[in-house]
Order: sequence, then structure tokens, then C-alpha cells
Amino acid sequence: MSPRNLAVSTIALAVMQAYAPAALAQATTTDADAVMTEVIVSASKNTNAKSASVAGFSDAPLLLTPASVTVLTREQMQDLNIRSTTDAARFDASLGDAYSAVGYAEQFSIRGFKLNNANSYRKDGLAISGDTQIPLENKESLQVLKGLAGLQAGVASPGGIVDYVVKRPTDTPLRTAVIEASERGTVLGTVDVGGRFEDRRFGYRVNVAGERLRSYIKGADGHRNFVSGAFDWQITPQALLQLDADYQKKSQVTAPGFQLFDGVALPTGVAADTMLNRQPWTRPVETESSNIGLRFQYQFSPAWRATVSANRHSFKRDDYTAFPGGCGDIYPGYCSNGDYDIYDYKSLGEQKKPMALQAMLQGQLNTGAVRHALTAGYSYFKNSERWGDYLYEWVGTSNIHHPVAVPEHTGSSGPVSERRSDHERALFAQDVIGLTDSVSVHAGVRHAQLKRREVIGDGIADANTDKGFWLPNVALVYQPAAHVTLYGSWAQGLEHGGIAPIETRNENQALAAGKSKQIEFGAKAELGAGLSVAASVFEITKGLEYTDATNTYVRNGEARHRGLELSAQGRLTRAWTIGATAMALDAEQDGTGQPALDGKRVTNVPKFKSSVYAEYTLEQIDGVKLNANWQHAGRKAFDPENKVFVGSYNVLNVGGSYATRIGGRATVLRAQVNNALDKFYWRDVTQDLGGYLFPGAERTVKLSAQVDF
Repeated sequence: MSPRNLAVSTIALAVMQAYAPAALAQATTTDADAVMTEVIVSASKNTNAKSASVAGFSDAPLLLTPASVTVLTREQMQDLNIRSTTDAARFDASLGDAYSAVGYAEQFSIRGFKLNNANSYRKDGLAISGDTQIPLENKESLQVLKGLAGLQAGVASPGGIVDYVVKRPTDTPLRTAVIEASERGTVLGTVDVGGRFEDRRFGYRVNVAGERLRSYIKGADGHRNFVSGAFDWQITPQALLQLDADYQKKSQVTAPGFQLFDGVALPTGVAADTMLNRQPWTRPVETESSNIGLRFQYQFSPAWRATVSANRHSFKRDDYTAFPGGCGDIYPGYCSNGDYDIYDYKSLGEQKKPMALQAMLQGQLNTGAVRHALTAGYSYFKNSERWGDYLYEWVGTSNIHHPVAVPEHTGSSGPVSERRSDHERALFAQDVIGLTDSVSVHAGVRHAQLKRREVIGDGIADANTDKGFWLPNVALVYQPAAHVTLYGSWAQGLEHGGIAPIETRNENQALAAGKSKQIEFGAKAELGAGLSVAASVFEITKGLEYTDATNTYVRNGEARHRGLELSAQGRLTRAWTIGATAMALDAEQDGTGQPALDGKRVTNVPKFKSSVYAEYTLEQIDGVKLNANWQHAGRKAFDPENKVFVGSYNVLNVGGSYATRIGGRATVLRAQVNNALDKFYWRDVTQDLGGYLFPGAERTVKLSAQVDF
């Protein structure tokens, strides 16, 4: 059965079951319903999250969490027209683009550190591949931990992790459909169906989406299909089993970025919708991704429980690009008249298959007057990466202003085989020690044993590593008042070494794993019933990775990021809701022994970035809300030597919504205008693949209707 037919059949089954008379009847609550059912009750109004699990091993109040955490709930994502992680990143100043090319993959940085595609993106806390757009249709919330996650996650970028929390069955029937049109004819349709069967021990949640992609960049077109299902079974009052699965297929022509003119000057006279990957033989990048997740929880007593969770992720990609890079003897860079060389790039059959498992025992006990909240567990992660030798051949020259058709190369990529495999086994333990009613200590450690095997070839010996790492984490939390918390923390993190890019002497080879360190101090407060504020200062250090003068990708010296984060979110008055974040960041390179690099700013990181959102509820017209979002980013260094900087930018987004009833159905109509002033700006200035610049989207309009049926 095809994924599309499977999606239709699944929804039909869910709808028929949901509307069966027995299911619609008022059911008598059983013991199984009352003890530990993990269901989501649909809410009719937007509420801010009060807890998150991304900074620990289970849900904990954000106020008492000794870390900087951002949470976007399902209701917030609906109200803010968030359809992708790129949309979500607009509302957090600590998140930035990091080679996030339209039509390829959404890739981000946190606190100036690029996230690792293999370990920094999580689904219900377990690692998944971030090499394609991660769908949000079946996500209940998006949680971001900013800073080291060595204790919580093991291997991850020092910037933090992004965790996608899956929607679960609802306790009452849920039926929601969304239709949306945007950009040059992009059309998205989604259906969200949830509830419980006649036997209320069993619940379901099904999401389906179909999207025709017509990007603001002319020619970066494609389509996307998605289906997911989540089910639970309350086996006994103490035992809960959860299962979820999803599948996405996406096909879209990717849009490469620009390089410097003559290798020294920013491109001029270019439009944001310019497509450099436009040839008669251009093909879309084809990706397929899927997940199968399982979770079992057993409640031994009100104070003790065990949880076992697992996820298997699968990713496949056929990568095609008419790739712009260099101009004759100039590399990287284009000629001053806009000429650029075109390379036919093909890499077919790429595969990644990460599998993650975690088992935990959690409980509470007292030793005299001291309280303990204990967690102990084991985690396992493995990932197999397969690819063939790519095709990357010069086929001609084109021009930014006057495109030229060139012939396609007749070759293709080589046979696919396993080129890299990773295994991570870890034991971890944490004790949250309540010394008094206002003082607690969070102390934990993870021991991670990493194994990596790389098949290099071409006469170079295969690389094999097997090494253990201790990752401690300690924090002190002081609560001087019921709604105020102060904390200080120290932690160590771990990440696999970066992979040498194309055209380097050691291309496709990974550097050894390395540790990072962080110290952070913060304060959080809840002001009144609806407004939360937070501030934190931090310093993170890690080994600096770059391509040296011999064209070899190396780790040498260190990257040191010192920053201040501020945030405020919630309801100011009955009519006004706000969300504001700001980050001041001093990110420097040091210790390389090279004057051209030491003391220079890390690339693609502004010294100051902010995002302010405000929503106003019109009292004169029921159901009408108006909103605006203003983003600011300071100038950023393009190259490690800081010879070229891109300017600062300001972007204004405006919108509104109208909640009403049409045909007796609750309906919300929304409109959004992004980049309302139609400003040109460079949103992403990555050094990946020789250094590329990506312009931000021009003015785009998004219209949608959400119907509960």
C-alpha cells in the first residue's frame, strides 16, 4: 500500500471509530483512566509552557530548571503560523541559520555553535538525523536546550539540542484541518485526528499533510507528503505502552547560495529570488525519512517509575545540484561581472539509519531532612552512514545576471557502501538534592563510550576509535521567593569531530571526538499569572575547527563564546501578549598561533540579536487579534580572518487572526506578511563548502484557515 493510500485509510478508520455511537457516549472513568494516562487535552486558547523535559530526564518546572530553555507549544505554533523549525527560529534570538539552504535541509546554530545533524536533533529525547526538514505536523511542542547537554544527551553540539515532542492521543475527540496558501503558490493541507477508542484503554492520534512547494526563489519548487500515527495502551493501571510512527517524502530543487565577487567583495545587484541552480537538466533533491518509536512506562509506586524508550530513524537522499563554485582561477568566489563555474554534483543513494534506546529508573526518597530526586539509566545509540563516491565535475560557466545553459555531465555517483558507523553506550545518574525548601543541588554524571569506524580508501588506512569520556554536570539552585529562582551551573559536553568538507586534503574524514566546557549563571521569575522572564550569562569553550593554510581541515586552538541572554514571554494585560528575546554574544577564535585567526570573531555570529513579538486582542471586535514581530541582527563576519563582514538587518513581520464559527464549526482565519518592508539582507553567511551567502526571503504573504470539525 502506498503512503498516500495508507494515510487515507488510517484517517478513515480513526474518524469512523471516533464517531461510533459507543465512542461518543459518555464513558465511565476506570482506574486505568485515572492512574497514569499520558494524554493531551485540546485547549482553546494559547498558553505558555510551564515545564519541559529537554533539560533533564523528565518534565520539570521551567522556573526550577538550572538551564536556559525555550518551549513552543502546539497552540503557540498554530497561532504564530509556525510550519517549520525555520519559522520557529524567528522567535528565539539564540537560534541562527547555519547553511540552511532552501530545498535542502534546515540547519541551525545555538549560541553561535552549529548543531550536529547526527546528534543535536532529538525526537522525544532520542537522536534523529537533521539532514532534511523535520515535520512539525505531529509535534506537540518544540523544546530547545541552550548550552551543553552532555549529561542529558551525551554527544551533541556545545550550542545545545532541539527536541521535537510527539503528539499523543487526546482524552476527548480532536478533529482539526488546516489549509494554507503562501509565497508563489505554495499550498499546504493538514489533518489532525485524535481520541480514544470504545475501549478507552486505547487511544490514537493521526496526522496527515500534503504540500505543494513554490518557494520565493524562482525554480526551487517541489512537493512534500507526510503521515504519522501515535497510539497508546493502558495495559494496567501501572503500565502504559506508547507507539508512534511517521513517514515523510520530500522532493524539491535546492537553491545554492552566493560567493564573494573576486573572492573579496559582497555580491551586488542580486535579488533574493535569484536561482543559481537552474539548468535544463536540474533535478530536485529527493529525500525520504521515517521514524518508529516505542515507549513503555511502569509506575511501581507514586514515588518510583521505570521508563524504556526506543526510536529507529531512517533517512535516504538522492542529491542533485548544478552547483555554483568559483570562477576560473578564483576559488572560492565569483568573477566581478557575475560569472561563476558550474559543477554537476550527484550523490545518489545516501542513507543514515540511527537507532537510539534509553532505559531509566526514577524515584524520590529522603535521608533525614534532605530530599532526593534520583535518576539512573543506560542509553545506546548507533548510526550507519552509507554513500558512494560523489560526482563533482565542471560542466561550464554561467552568470548571475544572464544565466547560460550548459550540458549535463554523463556520469553518476559510485556504488553505495557503509562509510561510517558510530556506537555510543552510556551510563548516567543524577541526584537533585533538596537541602532546604529554597536551596537544591543538581549533581549528575554520564560516562559515554564512543566507537567510530570510517572507511577511507584510496590507500589511506581505515580509521577506528574506541574511547570513553566522563561528562559531569553540577548546578546550585536558590529560590529566594516562591516565583523567583537563581542558579549557577558547570558542565562538560562531548561532540564528534567535524567532517572535512569537499575540496580539502582530508575531505569526508571526521576529526576525533572532543570535549567542551560551560559555566552559566541565570535568574528566572514569574511575574503575576502570565508573564515569565529570564536572564543568563554563560561561557562555552571548545576546540576550533577550520581549514588551514595547507587546505587541511584541522582542530587547533579554541572557540570561546561568552554571552548574555534575556527573555520575556506571556500576557501583560488582558489584551496584550508579548514575547521578547535578546542575545549579546562575544564569540572569538584563539590559540591557533596564527595572527590571521587569533582574536577574530567566529563567522556567521552577530554580536547582538533580538526578536520581539507582540499580539493585541481587539476588544471592539470579538475574535480578532493583530500581531507583529521585529527581528534585528548585528553585522556578522563572513570569513575566519574577518576580512569581509555582512551588514546588520532589521525585518518586520505583521499578521492577524479572526476566530469565528462557520457552519457551526470553530474556525480561525489567519494572515501573515513576512518581511513586510521587503528588505534585502544576508540571513546566512556560512563557511561551509568554501563559504556561501544566502539572502533572506523577500516579502511573502501567508493565508490559512483552521477548522475544528
